[in-house]
Amino acid sequence: MTKTTRTALGGLLLAAATVGAWWAWLGWESGYTVDPETGATSGPYAVWQVAGAVLTLIVIAAVGGWFVSPWVVAPVMTVAFTAAWAVRAASTDDTGLWAVGAALVAVGTAIGATVVGGGVALLRRRRAG
Repeated sequence: MTKTTRTALGGLLLAAATVGAWWAWLGWESGYTVDPETGATSGPYAVWQVAGAVLTLIVIAAVGGWFVSPWVVAPVMTVAFTAAWAVRAASTDDTGLWAVGAALVAVGTAIGATVVGGGVALLRRRRAG
């Protein structure tokens, strides 16, 4: 397998796994919760859902950083997760604030994927050398 083929296949697998992580943890959620005592609204995601999504993305970035370049991991994961999140958010938001959320999701995903993917790639190089 050539390096180009491996990179392309790795990018496709990373994108699919990233969108799958979004769907598994966050994609099925559809509503907000209102506390009957205080009237406070929370959601649409519970803390455990976001924590599960983040931990899954860490694993995906680590595996991706081991097998392909972190220069592939960070942009592919960022675009895939942000796009999946933004499509759902834009379709359910009447205020237009989904765009702010999408920007925050993109920044967080980019930083996380870069740190984890890059850290694992560095660890692999040190281990091999």
